[in-house]
Amino acid sequence: MTLKEIRKNIFVKVITNIFVLILIPFLIWMFFFDENSYIVHNKFDKEINDLESTISFYKKKIAEDKATIKKLEDSLQLERFAREKYLMKKENEDIYLIEFDTIKK
Repeated sequence: MTLKEIRKNIFVKVITNIFVLILIPFLIWMFFFDENSYIVHNKFDKEINDLESTISFYKKKIAEDKATIKKLEDSLQLERFAREKYLMKKENEDIYLIEFDTIKK
């Protein structure tokens, strides 16, 4: 017997083993077709990562807003914020808005 024939015999014995015949379809079913398959878990992992990045984004925004609120406790900062964001003014005061053309010709 040659080495090739021995390998072929071992391969045939392994493939025709009843445990292997049951294990292969089971693994295929679990990886691709089951509702808890690898593909579904992969999709859920991506969704979890997206949600975690959204959470971190909103935590940063909350921290920025808390800092803004802290600054607005000062009356001068509150007046500055109202003038810049909401274009508020005092009586007998004129406001001029200057807009720059950003379109390149």
